[in-house]
Amino acid sequence: MKYVMIDQVLSNPALQFSILVLVTVGVRVVLGRNPTIRFIVSVCFFALLTATLLSHDIAPYSPDLGDNVLSRRITTGFLKAVWWIGAAVVLVSAVRLFLIFENKPREGRLAQDLVIGVIYLGAGLALIANVFSLPVGTLIATSGAFAIVLGLALQSTLNDVFSGIALNLGRPYAVGDWIVLEGGFQGRVVETNWRSTHLINGTDDLVVLPNSTLAKARLVNLTRPEETHGVSITVRFLPTRTPAAIEETMRTVLLSSFAILKTPPPSALVVGIDSHAVEIELTFRVRGFSAAGAAKSELYDLIYRHARANGLKLAAPRDVTVQHSEASVEAQSVKHPGTPWRLLESIPLFATLTDDEKDALASSMTRHTYQKGSVITSQGSKLSSLMIMRTGVAALQRLENGHMVELARLSPGDLFGERGVLVDAAEAADTTALTFVVIYEITKEDLAAVMRDRPALAEELGTLLSRRMEDEEHLSNASSLSHGTHPDTLATRIRRLFGIPQETDLP
Repeated sequence: MKYVMIDQVLSNPALQFSILVLVTVGVRVVLGRNPTIRFIVSVCFFALLTATLLSHDIAPYSPDLGDNVLSRRITTGFLKAVWWIGAAVVLVSAVRLFLIFENKPREGRLAQDLVIGVIYLGAGLALIANVFSLPVGTLIATSGAFAIVLGLALQSTLNDVFSGIALNLGRPYAVGDWIVLEGGFQGRVVETNWRSTHLINGTDDLVVLPNSTLAKARLVNLTRPEETHGVSITVRFLPTRTPAAIEETMRTVLLSSFAILKTPPPSALVVGIDSHAVEIELTFRVRGFSAAGAAKSELYDLIYRHARANGLKLAAPRDVTVQHSEASVEAQSVKHPGTPWRLLESIPLFATLTDDEKDALASSMTRHTYQKGSVITSQGSKLSSLMIMRTGVAALQRLENGHMVELARLSPGDLFGERGVLVDAAEAADTTALTFVVIYEITKEDLAAVMRDRPALAEELGTLLSRRMEDEEHLSNASSLSHGTHPDTLATRIRRLFGIPQETDLP
């Protein structure tokens, strides 16, 4: 009896096919939906199905017209149809798996759909010819007229489709690239499909553009051939200093920036001069187009601070004529000729003080100079004075795991030393002069005298110190002092250390 059942299984292709389907489904359920495993299972199923058909003298790639038994013809036709569908599934799985290995599943979506469509179309025509024994040529000729009518009705859609195919083959952009179109519109490509390309603009809105529009438009790819993006800024200064001196100041501005790339090195060049202004062009690169806006904002702030620290004045645009009133400037200089007073005036933290308070604080400030490469303060030391950058650039650097990590750069108007003065804590990094540096010092005692009259300075200094410690923690992830520190907590500690009453205790 057992041998009879085995003989029935070996002689019945339909029963063998059923067993093969059940085994394949069971294997796919057990092994999961991994694309690679599914591809291997599909190949094995197709190979075993081919062997089964050939063992029963069933040629799936040729029409079978010699069998007059209806049940056998139906079974044979069904198995041939499954064979052609299985072949198409194997090829489609190979296409999808190739795109996954290339790590570009979204970028190659249109090409993938096109290839898959050709595969299924070929499998359908082969199935018609070899299973139903119909003349494919006649069918194609008959459908030609219908295709013409359909093409005229879908002319706009087909224009987008074929434009999408041309863009996908030419690859002027890819998913993730920033592009600029005619008229100044710019956005980042997030998806391409048969009909359109999806962009995200600067305000994070989704913009859908037909492929036919992009195929005709002149566009600039800001991401290629390199991921980094170049930026240029032109600044005009009054010719109160020599062009070389102004150019050197702008090089210091580029050295101060923490947002631009140091390789390739940025440049500052004199590009024009007349009786009204000296023009300087700053050229630099950032990590990507999305970082250009933040880098330009930082550069503009640094240009203003360094220009003010070095006595440079911005000039009006070319097409604007401005009569400069030197009398008011000279009057201001006569009234407050001291550099310490002007330095306090330029810092928002002290700008709200009265003139008498600024005079008193300025008269107690001490000037220090440091040569390029000098270590101004060392990591672990405690400062008893608040240090204010007057001119030059300094870097905050810390040694971590045998490597020097740069935490920040200090420019004119920046403060440091507040950690030791305000909360009696050690410095978290070395402060090294990158250029010739001039610093003014405010002692703890002089600062305390001002803070007792202006208790609100405690909150502002607490916020400043908390923000700096958060930045250091973000860069190094190793700042024990900044962990969990809140500005209100720092302000309370500062008040207690300096003997400043709480706001509720003030009359």
